[in-house]
Amino acid sequence: MVKVTFTLDDATVAALRQSAARLAKPQSLVVREAIADYAARAGRLSERERAEWLHAFDELMPASPERPARAVNAEIRAIRAARRTGGDRQAVANSVSMGSR
Repeated sequence: MVKVTFTLDDATVAALRQSAARLAKPQSLVVREAIADYAARAGRLSERERAEWLHAFDELMPASPERPARAVNAEIRAIRAARRTGGDRQAVANSVSMGSR
């Protein structure tokens, strides 16, 4: 282990001492466990953030246009055809619409 020195405010030191006494653990162990817990949660969304993201999603979903499956499938076919011909989606779309006449 490495010995490290930190400067903490009085309230934090009091909370550390109370927690260590209540848990019957050394203060250094309480700090290590607290840091491990914090590190595990640091990359995750908080409940507040999660709620905000879900709210934004719920507001945006009704705004997304609904298209018939036929239109979506036609667009996917055009994109796939464009990929096979070098990426010119407009030319492929025109040839597809001309071919369907």
